[in-house]
Amino acid sequence: MNKRARINHQIRAGDLRVLKADGAVLGIMSRDKALELAVSEGLDLIEISPGASPPVARIMDFGKYQYDESKKQKLAKSKTKVAELKSIQVKVGTGEHDLALKAKKVSDWLSDGHRVRIELFLSGRLKYLDKKFLEERLERILRLVSTEYKTTEPVKKSPKGFTVVVERK
Repeated sequence: MNKRARINHQIRAGDLRVLKADGAVLGIMSRDKALELAVSEGLDLIEISPGASPPVARIMDFGKYQYDESKKQKLAKSKTKVAELKSIQVKVGTGEHDLALKAKKVSDWLSDGHRVRIELFLSGRLKYLDKKFLEERLERILRLVSTEYKTTEPVKKSPKGFTVVVERK
């Protein structure tokens, strides 16, 4: 909900664009006249859009207004999807079939909207191999990824080896 909607006598504006509960426009009128109209119907005057010129107010039950707003927020929250950073690790000697399986997993994650960090794990004296050779080993798995992707962080050296971060285009 927007901070806290002003209702009835809390509304400060002199003139308001007034709507009914069903959305019908009653027009621009003074706050006192709109409040009088709301009270005569046994409802509340709720300031919907205080930033508009003139501000917009709706004549409706305040409890129903709060209920509708919470429903809108829950619906919006349920539609948002949090993208995670997934991670996968390969080694210099990983076979083609294993690379294909890992590339398929990366493709699935990318199609779900996640970012993926692919690590080329180097142990012992493998860390001192030619840099171009190691980057080629990392590129091997990227060639097998079937989903369209872009690299968000280029290939860089990390304490464990080389890493690259990709996400869906």
